[in-house]
Amino acid sequence: MPVYLDHAATTPMLPVAREAYVDALGLVGNPSSIHSQGQQAKRMLEESREVVAASLGAEPIEVVFTSGGTESINLGVKGLYWARQKDSARPVVLLPGGEHHATVDAVEWLERHEGANVIVLPVDELGRLAPSVLEEALSVHGASVALVTLLWANNEVGTVQPVAELVAVAERFGVPVHIDAVAAYGYVPIDFGAVGAALLSVSAHKIGGPVGVGALVVARRSEVEPLIHGGNQQRVRSGTQDVAGATGFAAAARGVPGASGASAMGGADTFLVGLAALRDRLVAGVRAAVPEAVLRGDPSPEGRLPGNAHFTFPGCEGDSLLFLLDMAGFSVSTGSACQAGVPEVSHVLTAMGVPEAEARGALRFTLGHGTTEAEVDALVAALPAAYAAARKAGFADRVV
Repeated sequence: MPVYLDHAATTPMLPVAREAYVDALGLVGNPSSIHSQGQQAKRMLEESREVVAASLGAEPIEVVFTSGGTESINLGVKGLYWARQKDSARPVVLLPGGEHHATVDAVEWLERHEGANVIVLPVDELGRLAPSVLEEALSVHGASVALVTLLWANNEVGTVQPVAELVAVAERFGVPVHIDAVAAYGYVPIDFGAVGAALLSVSAHKIGGPVGVGALVVARRSEVEPLIHGGNQQRVRSGTQDVAGATGFAAAARGVPGASGASAMGGADTFLVGLAALRDRLVAGVRAAVPEAVLRGDPSPEGRLPGNAHFTFPGCEGDSLLFLLDMAGFSVSTGSACQAGVPEVSHVLTAMGVPEAEARGALRFTLGHGTTEAEVDALVAALPAAYAAARKAGFADRVV
């Protein structure tokens, strides 16, 4: 039986979410229709919106369902940028190094097609943006800044950002912040209202919901220019809404930790404590099995995602190690699944100042629902042989 340790790419659908999703697929009726079947669909949709909003510390009216994290990020970043140009030219977009490619590619598109001035802010060796760095950039560019966009937690190395402090800095300069919380959602408590950001993006399939549905949380005070135009079904997104997707999303969201760390259904805090213990077991096991391996991201348990353990293994390609572990029955990754198969060194590690030769040996292990101690121990036992074989293969020629 293969051991799945790539939950950051997608986590298996929870049985409760799958059941709710399949049941909702049998529903007939467009939620915008006024007949009884349409209104039944609308009721299910709005009840799901309420659940997702509660899991994020947001109001239901602030939750806009999308097709996933990438659309949410594109709508948030581009829509906010355009809205900020209406009363004054604000071409500057600030973002830390090592952001997800959904954000990086979106702002690069704005740079090519809309004349944006994209400024990448340096992060430290843990992948963290210091509030002082953001404050300095805002002091320099001031009224020219359209928005700041940043990760709540890095999807590759797992480092959690000081989001509340960063948003507070931007707020002092009157600059709105979009947060990519796709990797953080379900693994750290999120309270959108308390943090004070303008926008926040999440995706259902990272928390055990279905693929193809996500949400952009838009604060009541925020203005976003839509990417998609049509029937105005949602205030910044047109299109017939996916009731089944929203229902499956909500079923998974009921187990997400709220601001207190506990979910409405109970058990979220227990899950996260157990997951962090498994991560620490994995980290200790890898260090013992392969002493040369270097843990990347924040080494402190509270400073990284509870299910993330990211290492670089010197003298070998991460891809080689991945394939060898795959043959041994373990599913892991070298980084973001959105860049899987692309022969390049991780831009996250590069932003953190990791030398190219070291960055090429990256491997990410991510744990989630269903991961067991036995699976972690089995991986640790298989790792030395796989590492020895990967080192023997050495480095292949790569395009970087």
